[in-house]
Amino acid sequence: MALKTLLFRPHYRLILNRSLRRSLSTARTPNDDVVRIVEVGPRDGLQNEKTTITLKTKIEFIHRLAMTGLRDIEAGSFVAPKWVPQMANSAEVLTNILENPPPSRAPITYNFLVPNLKGLEKFLETKRNTQNLYQVSSETSEMDKEHHTLPSAPAITTEVSVFTAATESFCKANLNCTISESLDRCRRIVSHARSNDIRVRGYVSVALGCPYEGPLVSPIRVTEIVSTLFEMGVDEVSIGDTTGMGQKPSIQELFKSLKSAGIASRDLALHFHDTYGQALVNTTLGIEYGIRTFDSSVGGLGGCPYAKGATGNVATEDLVYLLHSLGANTGIDLIDMVKVGAWVSAELGRANESRVGKAILARQSSD
Repeated sequence: MALKTLLFRPHYRLILNRSLRRSLSTARTPNDDVVRIVEVGPRDGLQNEKTTITLKTKIEFIHRLAMTGLRDIEAGSFVAPKWVPQMANSAEVLTNILENPPPSRAPITYNFLVPNLKGLEKFLETKRNTQNLYQVSSETSEMDKEHHTLPSAPAITTEVSVFTAATESFCKANLNCTISESLDRCRRIVSHARSNDIRVRGYVSVALGCPYEGPLVSPIRVTEIVSTLFEMGVDEVSIGDTTGMGQKPSIQELFKSLKSAGIASRDLALHFHDTYGQALVNTTLGIEYGIRTFDSSVGGLGGCPYAKGATGNVATEDLVYLLHSLGANTGIDLIDMVKVGAWVSAELGRANESRVGKAILARQSSD
């Protein structure tokens, strides 16, 4: 059922403002009701956990996510282990994905964050080593060839992401450099990645509030950074509300600035944290603007070590519930996602932060 069909029902007229209904009731393309969700739980969700997470748990986590209907999963980060210990085994995670592609309902793109050229080189080396293993194995016999090339395995692709920040203070704390220096790093990574036919995603942190400089981040500065990332060849930019400070006025000012710069909404993603309970409200603003890609983390996993007090990402279960209630097509099975949220929360020994997940589980237990 199309977005415009549901939004004309009386119930939705009561809860959505006129501009939102008007935006979504006019389909611009045949697929305007398709919304893409990028699951960031295995990377952004786990990176701040204090207890060491085993490789086995990470791999099972990714396999469970792959069966929910997701098409994009952020699986790890090739960052120095001394800075983010939880990501120390990302090369092993990538190797496992390539050697044993997780069963899935649809082709999946697995993303790995690379902070510098060294990280990108390690990513490329891991891919080459895995591919060489297949090549050597396939030459031994027809039986081995059939086994190692996995002709019936689900189609997967891999990509990398680069990141910077919208304030100098956060950039210094997180990357130990200025914004300009971080963009120079990104430029070198993007150039090398594209020469190896690797798609690149960009992240801009603290675009709607900074733990050091406060909630008033310049939308013009954010727009300039986003434009610079696109100019260097990034395929998509995810704009992050790392602190969860974003509110309607600041988001609308940012959208206005991005539009004035000629940046297409189809090339953008939004990455909301739910620190102040505004993530879903802000998602509807993004939909109104025309954004159709959103980042989220199952069970509300996440938090940023450089943004004190920031809670996890918006829960994937909550985001899917909202989008489906609006008639959007995510391709995700909500019940399956709820099960993953319950499983990973139990594995990590932490509370499940998804309101929708807890509600559905409570209802199921009472039936």
